[in-house]
Parts: sequence; structure tokens; C-alpha cells
Amino acid sequence: MTRGEEAEERIVSPINLPSPQETFSSFPQLWSERGLLANAAITLKRVFMGFCLAVAVAVPLGVMAGCFSPVEAFLSPLIIFGRNIPIAALIPLSMIMFGVDEMQKVMFIFVACVAFILADTATAIKEVGSQYVDTAYTLGAGRWQVIVKVLTPLAMPSVFNSLRLLFGLAFGYIMLAESIKMAGEEGGLGHLINVSQRRGPREHIYLIILIIPAVALVIDRLLYWIQRELFPHRYGGVGVLNKGVRAALHGWESLKGLVVRPKLPPEFLDAIQRGTPD
Repeated sequence: MTRGEEAEERIVSPINLPSPQETFSSFPQLWSERGLLANAAITLKRVFMGFCLAVAVAVPLGVMAGCFSPVEAFLSPLIIFGRNIPIAALIPLSMIMFGVDEMQKVMFIFVACVAFILADTATAIKEVGSQYVDTAYTLGAGRWQVIVKVLTPLAMPSVFNSLRLLFGLAFGYIMLAESIKMAGEEGGLGHLINVSQRRGPREHIYLIILIIPAVALVIDRLLYWIQRELFPHRYGGVGVLNKGVRAALHGWESLKGLVVRPKLPPEFLDAIQRGTPD
């Protein structure tokens, strides 16, 4: 369909469907004149900020929903609404609530992702085997100790896997928000697509469509490496990050033990004062 040097020789006009050679030959112009790297960095910053905000809000709420039935009953209608609202409908809604500046794009990602993260976190908590909870209670653990020390750590591999997949979706969602740009506002990859559609060249549209999944794939592989190193027992990694986290937690517990002394039974304190502890 794209063979032929002249437009009349092709089945599809080169304006609508350029050849691969024409498409890739326009890459230097996209890189230098359109600022591909700077716009890609802007897009990633927006996705990262909105997604991290959604994680900070939804993961703790998801843990509470998975542990307490009243919390789950209260949040279920909000989760159903958030997961089923059309993503495109969030564009005017976010503009009404947060304006048309940078905050709108960050909050668009937050609203688009928070319900999915909350639901997946609650599901991961509820899927933890009851034998672990029963064992913890048998050993004398309290409710909050079970939540913090048992349920949350055991659910984290599934939660992180869900976050990795949802981040890829968020990277695609941001193109909708970036289709609207006000004067003086930073662009982004979505804005580059609109500029290429209005002013040309059309080759840039196809290049950006190829670049977006390539960048998403690189990010996904990086997150998957982090996932394997954090949870080697589940995903078969070496466990470099897992060892680092364990060392940091052990250091924190040691430091906390120096600052906050554990409470001892009164009879043991009396024995210490008499100089004859048992």
C-alpha cells in the first residue's frame, strides 16, 4: 500500500499512510525540532506523580477494606463507580474540578487509577491464607500486628504485580489528558500527536505511536526486575532488594529499641531494683 515514489502510484495516499522509510527518516526532526525527549520526560513525570498519589491513597484503604468488612461495604460502591466510569468522561470532569493546568493531568491519572488499585489491594489481602492469620493469633499477636506483620507483607507480591500492570495502563491514559494544552503549559507526547495531526508531518504520529509502547515496555521490564528482587520467593529473583529492605527494617528496629525501651512486667522491674532479677 505504501510502495511507489509518487502519490498516484500508491493505493493509500502518503499523507494518510507514509511508508516505513518516510516515517523513520522523519525521526531526527521529531527529536530536535519537536523536543521528543523533553516531552517524553514531561509525560512520564505526570504519570509518575498521579500514579504514586493513587498508590499512597488506595493501598492503605485497600488493606483496610480487605481486613474489615464495614470498610469494604462502605468503599464498594465507590470502587464500582470508579472502575466502570468511561476514561474519556474523566477529561471534562477533571477540568471542572482541578482546572486546566498541570494539576488537572496529575489528578486525571489519580482518578483513573485509584479505584483499580484499591480493589486489587483488597482482593490480595483477602486471598492470604487463613492459616497464617490463625498461627499469628495462636502466638499471641494482636489485630493490628496481624495486619501489619502478616497480611500486608504476604499480600505485597500480588499488590506490586497489579501496580506494575496498572502503571502501563496509566501511561496510555495520559495521552487523553495531554490532548488539551493551554498556552504556556508544558506539552507531552499526547500534545505532540495533536500538533502532528494539525500541522504535520503525519509521520510523527506513527513514530510516537511506536515510541509509546517501546517506552512502556522498558518501564515494565524495570518494574518486573524490581518485583523479582523484592519478592524472590514468589517470582524467582536473586533477592538483592529484598535483602536491602530486610537490613533497613532490622536497623530501624534496632534504632527504635534504643530510643523506646520495651515495657517490662512490674515484678521484673522490682527484681531489677533489688538486684536479683530471675
